[in-house]
Amino acid sequence: MTAYNTIHYAVAERVARITLARPDRLNAITAEMLGELGHALDRAVAEGARAILLTGEGRAFCSGADLGVSLPDDLGLLLEAHYNPVAMKIAALPIPLVTAVNGVAAGAGCSLALMGDFVIAARSSYFLLAFVNIGLVPDFGGTWLVARNAGRAKALEMMLLGERVSAGKAEAWGMIYSAVDDADLLSDAVGLAQRLARGPTQAMGMIRRAVGQALTLPLAEVLRREAADQRQAGATADFAEGVAAIAEKRSAKFVGK
Repeated sequence: MTAYNTIHYAVAERVARITLARPDRLNAITAEMLGELGHALDRAVAEGARAILLTGEGRAFCSGADLGVSLPDDLGLLLEAHYNPVAMKIAALPIPLVTAVNGVAAGAGCSLALMGDFVIAARSSYFLLAFVNIGLVPDFGGTWLVARNAGRAKALEMMLLGERVSAGKAEAWGMIYSAVDDADLLSDAVGLAQRLARGPTQAMGMIRRAVGQALTLPLAEVLRREAADQRQAGATADFAEGVAAIAEKRSAKFVGK
């Protein structure tokens, strides 16, 4: 069993639950945490998890980069070496990712939260990209994620003003999946992750990849990739099970193959 210093990892009902675990620092990100997070993501896939749930321990999801540690003069190198590889690893996941946002999700922590395929936030939580307040720019994919989810106007509002966006406002903007009562956050997130874990895993992996690419590709390329994905999906056991379930008027029992 791999031991982690900055995260917790557990698997139940084919859902890998990863918890950012530096509560005394509001789960602020360090290079060590990013390394452990990347390892846990790979581990979840290798161990056969069919969905991932990411959340934070204590009263925050993640307050962003830990500014209390020594930072290099070239912040771009820090991003290229530690942050960007994790962002690309999450984008390439073959299984769905649910993020459960408790408390603050700020800076790089906001970006990490928004990487979820489904972002569920407690009503008391909020999102913050206040880089402008210290003369920096959003990173870890934040500009892409907010602009794609909420649109240019809302992205500029959030980033140029550097003000909090409540969970309710984030839901209204279309930036997250849902805002829920604080007491229901984990139960709702776990329930959704378990539902996804019972689905046709290979098809879901192809869907999340296709959606990630669709907004940047021309129609002809999208159609070509859809045909290739459909050829692969049509050869899976889950497709055969889905068709059989319809014919037999029962619920499908997908096995992820």
